[in-house]
Amino acid sequence: MRSLFRGQTKLFQNWLSASGAIVATAAFFAFLFLFLTDILATHGNPYVGLLAYIVAPVFFFSGSGLMWYGFWLHRRHVYKGDANVHPLIIDLTRVRDRRILQFFMGGAVAFLLVTAIGVTETYHYTESTGFCGETCHGPMHPERTAYLNSPHARVGCVECHVGSGAQYYVKAKLNGMHQLLATIANNYSRPIPTPIKNLRPAQETCEQCHWPSKLSGNLDRTYRHFLSDQTNSPFTVRLLLLVGASDINPVMANGIHWHINITNKVEYFASDPQRQIIPWVRVSHADGTSTVYRSPDFKGEPDPTQLRRMDCLDCHNRPAHRYSTPNESIDQAIATGAIDRSIPWVKSNLVAALTVRYETKPEAFQKISDRLRGVYKDNPAAEKIVAQAQHIYSQTFFPEMKADWRAYPDNKGHKEWPGCFRCHDGQHTTADAKRKIGGSECNSCHVILAQGSTPEDLKKLNSEGHTFFHVDAEYSDLSCNNCHTGGQIKE
Repeated sequence: MRSLFRGQTKLFQNWLSASGAIVATAAFFAFLFLFLTDILATHGNPYVGLLAYIVAPVFFFSGSGLMWYGFWLHRRHVYKGDANVHPLIIDLTRVRDRRILQFFMGGAVAFLLVTAIGVTETYHYTESTGFCGETCHGPMHPERTAYLNSPHARVGCVECHVGSGAQYYVKAKLNGMHQLLATIANNYSRPIPTPIKNLRPAQETCEQCHWPSKLSGNLDRTYRHFLSDQTNSPFTVRLLLLVGASDINPVMANGIHWHINITNKVEYFASDPQRQIIPWVRVSHADGTSTVYRSPDFKGEPDPTQLRRMDCLDCHNRPAHRYSTPNESIDQAIATGAIDRSIPWVKSNLVAALTVRYETKPEAFQKISDRLRGVYKDNPAAEKIVAQAQHIYSQTFFPEMKADWRAYPDNKGHKEWPGCFRCHDGQHTTADAKRKIGGSECNSCHVILAQGSTPEDLKKLNSEGHTFFHVDAEYSDLSCNNCHTGGQIKE
């Protein structure tokens, strides 16, 4: 038996099997390196799983298959009695054999070295935002573009989408496998849905940088807008945002961040996947009591397993992937001088050109160009207008993926989307209708320090807050997003 086994093993003594052994060995060490990196890394990388448990095994089994193919081929020639077939024997006393062995070992060492370097570099590359947004995730081009224009453009994708901890790492790994297969099969959703249910709690992501005791306090913000009239009339609003912070109260006892006050517990039930319809809210107070508010048409009790405790992401739900509306983009272009405000109807015409439904980006560029050149054919600024419109479109519209601001609600505020008004609509009341959710007037979360169309208007500061010019009805009867849709929608 032993002699038979030795006889069989000699059939592996061929260059083909030896080459396969080197490939399999390199794959094994690559797997070992990736496996140790996987379990010892300070934060998870789901793509290491793809490399360690899919790519490395593919090479390992390919090398093993090459070994057995060499075995089979050599065995076949031996059984046929081919006199020219001999087992691979290296005789170091022969110059030829020493040269062959040196060449083969040099190639093997070089291959193993290249494998080690390649695995290391590949590991680091899979952690980069370029990989997440471009190489493997072509469908994520819209999200990557929005990300590069966001305040979080220097925060790595894995910091928020994976982070640390085995539980979310495994989830991210499984989700990454699913996304890879969907990308290969080209059967992914268009637009890519927001992973609302898969997001980590804000305490484990946002608060790694924005910890509550270091919030910056109330913020003074100025918003420059331009009307869609012939003269593109300016209208500026200067707001004091009452965000609340540690310099007022260590636990944010007032202001917008009251909603995530650690002494209060705000829970809600959303009846839709995007959490835009919130018919039920419960506030648990520090004294142990709680108050439940519900909209008039919501009856019964929500499923307790579907309740969510409010955190940062319930309002800041697009922190790194926000799509600007056409109105916002054009306002910014006019404010910075990229578009000349003196051109008649320029804002209205640009919004109308941008918001037509196009099937592809080339089609959009061509039709936007044709339309605007037709409107401003006698204006020397026509080319600049077209170029700016196409630039805005490339940064905010992605027709092949059906992605733009309309596909992704933004809850920070209440202009183009319900946002705050999901709860603060004046309709959510207690069972006895004696109490309703507060905030039925503008100065609850922000104070309008100044507003108007002229520099003189903006000098009229009022620390108690002006009444917004545009508001001419009770807050409970008005929802800004009913009129402010972000742009003119053309079907």
